[in-house]
Amino acid sequence: MFLQQLKNSHKFTWKNFYFRNHYLRSMSVKAKKHLGQHFLLDESVAKDIVDALTWKGYNQVLEIGPGMGVLTKYLIHEKKNISVVEIDSESVEYLQANYLNLKIYGEDFLRMNLKEKFNNEQITVLGNFPYNISTQIVFKIIEDRTQVPEMVGMFQKEVAERICAKHGSKVYGITSVLAQAYYETEYLFTVDEHVFSPPPKVKSGVMRMKRIKTELEVDERLFFNIVKTAFNQRRKTLRNALKSLNISQHSIDENLLNLRPEQLSVQQFIELTGKISG
Repeated sequence: MFLQQLKNSHKFTWKNFYFRNHYLRSMSVKAKKHLGQHFLLDESVAKDIVDALTWKGYNQVLEIGPGMGVLTKYLIHEKKNISVVEIDSESVEYLQANYLNLKIYGEDFLRMNLKEKFNNEQITVLGNFPYNISTQIVFKIIEDRTQVPEMVGMFQKEVAERICAKHGSKVYGITSVLAQAYYETEYLFTVDEHVFSPPPKVKSGVMRMKRIKTELEVDERLFFNIVKTAFNQRRKTLRNALKSLNISQHSIDENLLNLRPEQLSVQQFIELTGKISG
């Protein structure tokens, strides 16, 4: 690759310096299917996503997968501490050329140690998330909830709806309960396929998560286990779904045991955990 040859060259000339910068600033990044990249083209949608941040209680923002910076350019106008994390080396080169003072982490967000990178500071997360890892991003945010007060992100529409779904809905599930145990979730707006390059085969949805608590008043490991076990057999009643956990059900209300998992609110799952751990 010519760009790599220029970067590795030990012979500096102003001609090479000028040509390299001109090349980088004029290039565009090719979307990579294996990274789930769909670059947003609509500037008004980009601005709406950034405007959805509340900026309450934090000054640090980490953008995931900025690509060519369609969200980034609106973020940097906020005069806050903006960082981006990008696993695609081609995108990193583009960002380095076009956003000279931007803090760029060329790594995988899912393996990122936020406490180490940001010294335990509160940092919110924003991005047009790759569809193939969007649910994993939510689970990582839940794991790092003590440090992440807010998230605004674009997901596949069905995924965003599932995270924000309330009990009684057919799409209410594991992600819904675990996210809503710690965050207030809100589906904000839908984005059509044609505003991306390449266009995805599905519509997208932008949602926000605002932290409401960092810990539960019950055994959290048991809570996670109960939720996952119940929804892995969602057609069964709780009485039958939870048998594999070998827990005593004597202290649990009969009416509750006769419900299916999608019929329980987040608070009922928390209360159920408390009764089981009793």
